[in-house]
Amino acid sequence: MARKFTGWHMTAILVAFFGTVAAVNFSMARYATGTFGGVVVENSYVASQEFNTWLEQAEASKALGWNVVTARRDDGRLLLSVSDAPQGLRASATARHPLGRQPDQSLAFSAIGEGQYLSDQPLPDGRWTVRLQLESGADTWRDEVHLQ
Repeated sequence: MARKFTGWHMTAILVAFFGTVAAVNFSMARYATGTFGGVVVENSYVASQEFNTWLEQAEASKALGWNVVTARRDDGRLLLSVSDAPQGLRASATARHPLGRQPDQSLAFSAIGEGQYLSDQPLPDGRWTVRLQLESGADTWRDEVHLQ
């Protein structure tokens, strides 16, 4: 004999469905807030005011025509290979952990050969966003690379 579908059955189905949805939502919200360790910008209004300046700086860097290839060596140090640029560049970088779990690292570079620059200290393993800056006289080249 088949059992009758009653209001209690429907109530149980609705409670189970919405309970599952609520549990998943709370879990995802907890993971999202627990894994994001940083701030993208301190003040979005100020960042919006500086945006055009950043675009102009990017265009000026591109106009220089310098080609830079970034590689991470086995010892963790960064190697910059620069072409189409004047000799005697000053190279520096700031490495940011994308999730803010590790503090920012300032990197200084030393020239090791023609167009080759090596960071003075290693960068810890993991994902990093590296903001490179090369200077020659009044010319400044900037770029951002993402390392895994």
